[in-house]
Amino acid sequence: MLITIGRRARRVAGWAGIACAALLVTACNSPAPASPHATPSTADRETAASTFLAQSQDINGKLLFRPACTGFGCALSGDSTTFLSAMTWSTWSAAEAVGTGTYKIDGCNPDCAAGPVYPVATVVTLSSPVKVCSSSGIRWVWTRASFRFPHGLPAALRGGNGPSNPFVFSSVASAARQSCAR
Repeated sequence: MLITIGRRARRVAGWAGIACAALLVTACNSPAPASPHATPSTADRETAASTFLAQSQDINGKLLFRPACTGFGCALSGDSTTFLSAMTWSTWSAAEAVGTGTYKIDGCNPDCAAGPVYPVATVVTLSSPVKVCSSSGIRWVWTRASFRFPHGLPAALRGGNGPSNPFVFSSVASAARQSCAR
């Protein structure tokens, strides 16, 4: 009787060991659960490092990475009526870039050549990157800028005279599609 109980105990222990080993193998081969504080993947970091602002919406011109936009600034529009200036970026990821600085807007009154330029404090969020294919490799370029004006807009830029918000860079998106279709 004692021998039978001993054999049974060893058999149960053996099966328990196999089950334990199977659990360990499963646990070690499963991907780690996503954590809300997980660091970005290498691909995300590489994409963020390859995401640019196309100066004057020209994907073949100078592409800017986390630009400070010193001096008069970085042209946003192709007609040089809007600029970002004195920028500091709190975020520059593969999905969006968020920065504070000055948004210089040409009032275009009586026309854009003679209109006053209004410097407006802004928080800008760049988003909706598109893939650009070129001889120097694949780059991602922002196609949308959304603005928040912490101190409001000057009276001359309110209502129908206000800047586009969000500002969609449709020419960048179109040129990007064409660059990768070749």
